[in-house]
Amino acid sequence: MTRKTNLTHLIITTVAAAMLILPPAARADIVDTQDLAAQTQTEQDRAKVQSFVERATVKEKLEAMGVDGLLAKDRVAALSEQEVHALAERIDAMPAGGTLSQMDMVVILLIAILVAIAL
Repeated sequence: MTRKTNLTHLIITTVAAAMLILPPAARADIVDTQDLAAQTQTEQDRAKVQSFVERATVKEKLEAMGVDGLLAKDRVAALSEQEVHALAERIDAMPAGGTLSQMDMVVILLIAILVAIAL
């Protein structure tokens, strides 16, 4: 019995010592609300621009300008936060409807230029 008790005490002591020596696995920090909101806004802007590039009419216009749709999606993913935000603001300012206006063409041309520059 004492041998079993001694082994149990040894195991408990070893586990307790290991828990004290090892650093904690998780660490909590205070997250600034503005930083969190900025990340969320950037993600929303990027999703908005991606969905715009995936529209059939936009794909047709980009292909007419010689830009592949898949290449445009990759280049939109590589844009900086400021560029994505500027494009998202322009997309928001565009009128809803079935035809492309001059502003639509400017946005499409801007995306095509950014893709061409990134190459």
